[in-house]
Amino acid sequence: MSENAAHEQHRRPHTMPAADPFTELDLNAELHRLQAETTWSRGQNAKTLIKYDDCRVVLMALKAATRIPEHKTEGRVLVQVLSGYVQVKASGRTFNLRQGGVVALDHAMPHALEALEESALLLTIAWPRRAAEPSAES
Repeated sequence: MSENAAHEQHRRPHTMPAADPFTELDLNAELHRLQAETTWSRGQNAKTLIKYDDCRVVLMALKAATRIPEHKTEGRVLVQVLSGYVQVKASGRTFNLRQGGVVALDHAMPHALEALEESALLLTIAWPRRAAEPSAES
C-alpha cells in the first residue's frame, strides 16, 4: 500500500481554525472515538481539538508503558492529565502526574513523557503572537 493510501486510511476530519468566539467539546466522547480508531492498537492516538494560529489543544490517549521520547516545541506547553498516571521529564526534573495534575513548560524546553498507566491527556501549546509585518506605506 502506498504511503498516501495509508495516510488516507487514517484520515479524520480535523478541526479548522475556529472563527466563532467559542468552541464546545465533549472530552469523554472525543476520547472514546480516539480509542475506537485502529491506530489505538499502536499504543497512542491523538486528535487536535482546537487549532488557532497561536494555540493548539490536543487530546492524547496513551496505553500503559507508552513513551514519547524527548522533544521540544517553540511554544509553551501545558500538560493536563484527564485520567491515568504519567511521568513528564524536563529540565532535570521528574513530574509524576495523576488525574487532575498539570505541568507547564516554558518555550523550547526539552521534555519526555511516559504513561505509567493507560492515560488521557489534554495538551495545550501556545506560541507568542507574531508582530504584524510592516506595511508597504511605513
